Amino acid sequence: MRTLCSSTLIGEFFVIGFAGLVAMKNPDLSMGTVWTVSGVAMALCVLLCGYLGRPGALVVGWALQVGLFASGFVVGTMFFLGLVFGGLWWAAIHYGRKVDEAKARNAAQAA
Repeated sequence: MRTLCSSTLIGEFFVIGFAGLVAMKNPDLSMGTVWTVSGVAMALCVLLCGYLGRPGALVVGWALQVGLFASGFVVGTMFFLGLVFGGLWWAAIHYGRKVDEAKARNAAQAA
């Protein structure tokens, strides 16, 4: 599960960075605000990759997905990308657990 979730988070890292570039074009937002919010979200993506095995990490990941979707109020395309990455996050958790269970079963049978 960690590999699939990490792949999703790294993809989000790049999407958030590109969304920050688009958000800079908004005259109502300062560059400092855009890059503070984008930078924190990007750092959270990278840091969360290392914490995926710990309790609460998946909840923080879901919160990140909600934030990604909510950023659509600033950059309209992010509504769509938030849904896409939310689906990828769900799939990474769902199918990652199935893969982990299959690996554990195979290891138990081999032992």
